[in-house]
Amino acid sequence: MLFFCIGLAISPYGSVRLGTDEDRPEFSTPSWLAMLFAAGMGVGLLFCAVAEPLIHFGFSRSFMGDPVAAQQALLATNFHWGIHAWAIYGSTALIIAYFTLRRTAPMLVSSPIKTLFPQHKWAGLMGWMCDLMAIVTIAIGVGGSIAMGVFQVADGIDVLFDSSGAAAWLVWVTLAVMVAAYLPPLLVDLGSGMSRLSNIAMGIAIALVLFVIVIGPTQFLLNSVLTSFGDYVTAAIPRGFQTLSFFDDTIERWFKDWTLTYMVWWIAWGPFVGVFVARISRGRTIREFVIGVLVGPTVFSVVWFGVFGGIGLFEALESSGNLLALTTNNVERVTFGLLAELPFTTLTTGATIVAAFLFIVTSVVSAAFVLGTFSTGGDPDPKPKVRLAWGVLLGVVGAAMVLAGSIDAIKKLIAIGALPFVFVSILLCACLLRALRDEQVEEIFHADR
Repeated sequence: MLFFCIGLAISPYGSVRLGTDEDRPEFSTPSWLAMLFAAGMGVGLLFCAVAEPLIHFGFSRSFMGDPVAAQQALLATNFHWGIHAWAIYGSTALIIAYFTLRRTAPMLVSSPIKTLFPQHKWAGLMGWMCDLMAIVTIAIGVGGSIAMGVFQVADGIDVLFDSSGAAAWLVWVTLAVMVAAYLPPLLVDLGSGMSRLSNIAMGIAIALVLFVIVIGPTQFLLNSVLTSFGDYVTAAIPRGFQTLSFFDDTIERWFKDWTLTYMVWWIAWGPFVGVFVARISRGRTIREFVIGVLVGPTVFSVVWFGVFGGIGLFEALESSGNLLALTTNNVERVTFGLLAELPFTTLTTGATIVAAFLFIVTSVVSAAFVLGTFSTGGDPDPKPKVRLAWGVLLGVVGAAMVLAGSIDAIKKLIAIGALPFVFVSILLCACLLRALRDEQVEEIFHADR
């Protein structure tokens, strides 16, 4: 998918506009990037900011040594959240955007198949199955993210009151408040509401990054960002071909539990993020779309983990190592544990809770719109009662994920739900290539006439 996106961007097809040739972007580039980032990553970055690099560091330090283990921990984290993840999102979004905005097909995953093979009965059945798999995949993927967000917000509230762990009642109250918060936005226009909430959430996230850089070990963190960026640029493509088959069972199991699970997780979110990003990308060229989707969020992720992962690793290498110990028994609390060691703890913890809350709200609102679109035959603006019904159902799925009780269990459920869509994604890529070729042939034919 990464080569698919890059190939389209540098090919003559890169100048094809998503929409009519006269269409121009509806949203400014910063707002567009903020919205797709909030929908595509959101609360996961807050949840994993400090914890994931520390987990990888704790796993590898025994056979790599601390300096190399720290560097490799950031590289692994950036790989999981970087350009490969956004290539999965970008390819799905690009396919849906082309067929719905340029070919005026319904905003459905099945549209490429039905548009290219309108006379074949199998296309209708295949399209229906693709839409059904997309609905199941979205519901499970977003439900899992709701559960992760609930755990982190509840734990953050618990930290504010100096408790030792979020009680079950607090988790359920947090879920109820979150559902109550995202239902009203389902009654208003998607564009304006999402743009505003996404900009606020991204503003808080950027402020947290700047705060940690200024208050924390500034030189160490800037060096961490620079080093991890260089490591990622040089290793991202080769690492995409590694399956660690020649290593022992422990390392191979790590690869399956982390790298492989992450890639399937992004595929789980692919249909949802794809439809949402397609909807907000009218008027952009394929080249502009690919560069924005692949580069913008990836750069921010590398900076984000370079700062938060960097200061977590600094604490593990140079200080008490309390954060590393937290990853073994209370991973939800690691980010708040870091903020507790910095000044203005109450303010930054509150800001993190608000950002996590907003990221979850924006994700669920956009997911409910997308599911409403799928369930109404491609209506880009489904009726409020349809959106509300999906919002409630996503809350129920999130509650089921909360009952799973652990992040590992949630990850496994998401991976199982997403696996069938892997094959659908490959089919959709082939459909886009054929459609672009047909459009080019048609333009040449008309030019000759």
